[in-house]
Amino acid sequence: MTGGRGYFGTDGVRGRANAHPITAEMALRLGQAAGSIFAGEGGDRRRVVIGKDPRRSSYMLESAVAAGFMAMGFDVWSLGPLPTPAVSMLVKSLRADLGVMISASHNPFHDNGIKLFGADGFKLSDAQEAAISALMDAGVPDSAFVEPRAMGRHTHLDDSHARYIEFVKNTFPRELSLDGLRIVVDCANGAGYKVGPMALSELGAEVIPLGVAPNGFNINDGVGSTAPQACAARVVETRADLGIALDGDADRVHLIDETGAVIDGDQIMGLIAGSWAARGALKGGALVATVMSNLGLEQHLKAQGLGLVRASVGDRFVVAEMRARGCNLGGEQSGHIVFGDFASTGDGLVAALQVLAEMVRRGEKASTLGQVFKPYPQLLKNARYAPGANPLAAPEVRSAIAEAEARLEGHGRLLIRKSGTEPLIRVMAEDEDPELVREIVEALAALIARTS
Repeated sequence: MTGGRGYFGTDGVRGRANAHPITAEMALRLGQAAGSIFAGEGGDRRRVVIGKDPRRSSYMLESAVAAGFMAMGFDVWSLGPLPTPAVSMLVKSLRADLGVMISASHNPFHDNGIKLFGADGFKLSDAQEAAISALMDAGVPDSAFVEPRAMGRHTHLDDSHARYIEFVKNTFPRELSLDGLRIVVDCANGAGYKVGPMALSELGAEVIPLGVAPNGFNINDGVGSTAPQACAARVVETRADLGIALDGDADRVHLIDETGAVIDGDQIMGLIAGSWAARGALKGGALVATVMSNLGLEQHLKAQGLGLVRASVGDRFVVAEMRARGCNLGGEQSGHIVFGDFASTGDGLVAALQVLAEMVRRGEKASTLGQVFKPYPQLLKNARYAPGANPLAAPEVRSAIAEAEARLEGHGRLLIRKSGTEPLIRVMAEDEDPELVREIVEALAALIARTS
């Protein structure tokens, strides 16, 4: 049995492939449960679209979850290996009832996951995921299964890549071109390995592909946004103008300037927020980021009269704040950037194109545009504690945290948060004084570990 949101974490069901909960049996039950709950929302014929990254286990999970939906009367349209944002886009474009993405994002090949999108292209709510989990545990009643003649069909959508590429290209200003730009595109041997190079090439760029030979086991292996050194080395070697390092499902990106330096999500958001505000295109007068975004970004926005709204870590929380506040730009330091005017989830290619549009429009190099603000020294340490313990409730820990906050007040920031997946407490501080940051983080992390 499960509790709370059940099988679902902050980004779908996630775990080691072919072990609980990421098994074919679970995927079958998920398809049946989700199909049963959403069965009344599609008229006579109901439809679900399924995308995946190229992990070996993704093919097993796709077959199982598709069977579950078909048993509930859903027609299944398989998209093939395609980025997560493509599923979000196509579920709306194809007027489907649900979208399924099979991926473990930036994790190694031996992990996998399943996340669901509603007909509006947004990830399902906590309540919807909890309802699906409860029905998976209880079992779908026999009366919910359709008659043989009403079972769903399974179809492969042959032009899914072309549809997504056209969508991506349409987010780039029509009056601009990438002619004359040399771009390294590192697709992490993941879901973007076809569409990434093709979209940029069709916009006029000279594309140098990297991480575009998936074999089922090499996703995120020494390439992609979690290992940007490979992309950086290729950028310098080929004298490219920009490097684009995607993760396994291409919903996050790190950019590499022509010198080989990494441009993270905070810098990307700072650049776009300022540019959009100057053109009157930034909605809500603010950018939505997370508690992890650098204090330097907040100060940079403040100097321009713009706000920074901080959400919990996870793009679903960023999107929720964006929708609540009417903002059209948000994201994470890790490279999940959400452009609300174009998409309802993070999209690495769209983010890269917005930066490229600034490069072309201004005629400036990535190294100039990518350093929008000077980051505050920031340090993060994990303090492991015994399962069941609650070190943050200990008087000595609470006192030490209060003392640290007082030392940083007015010029720095302290963040203490529990991991949602393992017994860890993350201690992060930032300040103009790197030695003060190191001292505070190391002392607090050691104290938390001792107290547990």
